[in-house]
Amino acid sequence: MNTWVNKRYNSIIVFTVLFSLLFAGCAVFKKGPPGVMESALIRIESSDYPEFSDDMDYDGLEHGVLQSILYLNKVPAARTFRFGKDVFDAAHMIRSMEHFLHFIQTKPSKQQLRKYINSNYLVYKSVGSGNPGQVLFTGYYEPLLEGSTEKSTEYRFPIYARPSDLTAIDLSLFLPAFKGKKIIGRYTDQTVVPYYDRSEIEYKGALEGKTAAIAWLKDRVDLFFLQIQGSGKIYLDNGDILHVHYHGTNGRPYRSIGKLLIDTGKIPREEMSMQKIRAYLYDYPEEAETVLNYNPSYVFFKIEEDGPIGYLEVKLTPGRSIALDRRLFPLAGLAFIKTHKPLINSSGKIYKWSAFSRFVLNQDTGGAIKGPGRGDLFWGDGTYAEIAAGHMQHHGTLYFLVLKPDFL
Repeated sequence: MNTWVNKRYNSIIVFTVLFSLLFAGCAVFKKGPPGVMESALIRIESSDYPEFSDDMDYDGLEHGVLQSILYLNKVPAARTFRFGKDVFDAAHMIRSMEHFLHFIQTKPSKQQLRKYINSNYLVYKSVGSGNPGQVLFTGYYEPLLEGSTEKSTEYRFPIYARPSDLTAIDLSLFLPAFKGKKIIGRYTDQTVVPYYDRSEIEYKGALEGKTAAIAWLKDRVDLFFLQIQGSGKIYLDNGDILHVHYHGTNGRPYRSIGKLLIDTGKIPREEMSMQKIRAYLYDYPEEAETVLNYNPSYVFFKIEEDGPIGYLEVKLTPGRSIALDRRLFPLAGLAFIKTHKPLINSSGKIYKWSAFSRFVLNQDTGGAIKGPGRGDLFWGDGTYAEIAAGHMQHHGTLYFLVLKPDFL
């Protein structure tokens, strides 16, 4: 290796190490497909299994299971999935899903369901956070928005595609200690720097010449919440429908504007919801720029033929797909949750929160969904989905199921 190359290589190593020391723990580090941590799930005895019952019909569950099988059939059969201290390969995960699918196709009663699971499945419980075993469940949905493929005085706010200068660096290529970590930024003046933040993108034209707009929306707040949800359906002014889906971020840390509005006394904690945030931004438009820019994270999109599509690149199932921390829980896994859902009246107001339980599939992830004590349930689209997703902040329990290895 000549002197110049040697110096160049050493400078890259030094840069990587310094960057790690400066920013470790910050969301500028993006995880690759890591192994699931052993501490997130604990296998429980059959005597401690929950009362398995489901508040939805089996058709949606069947669709969700099939989507997980679709994903599992695309990965190597030897790929491993960790359930606490136990490890199963993709082939076993598929068998586990198929056995469960064949059983629910018989439309079993609650008693038959519980007996079947007790006899054939291992069950693991999330350790949760705060109170042991407790998981905070929130919700998300697919926004239905009006838009155009052409900019105009009515449609002024762009849904951007992934920029050409967005760079992702796999740090493990430089040092094994950085396995599973990568930097998202841009290359300029022979160095890598953080990518533009929300303010620079929306108010300073930082993306000019670097990407194109997929479509244009009427409202900046709609665009912000589309980014929070990660996908949406755009009804274009020419009559077409566009499905847009998450295609990366600028690598900046996600910061909650809801927490900002609580901390600054703008919205009481007990009243916080997506709907309250929207109302506040519309009532105080002079504060919108400051509030929205508090979250420097920015999401880029791509067009899909159908949607919404989750992290596993399969179609999400309303009420059945859930977003969890992908570092902690087995992707595509069959799960079971117990928490609360809203009941609404004819005026679209919530009059009660009702306890429910159901089977769900781990098919998505999210920037704010971190740790064993967080889960985000996909509610679908429409009025009820928007209300449920906007208001859901309820604790509950999370379990994972997998076929006993001696059941063949």
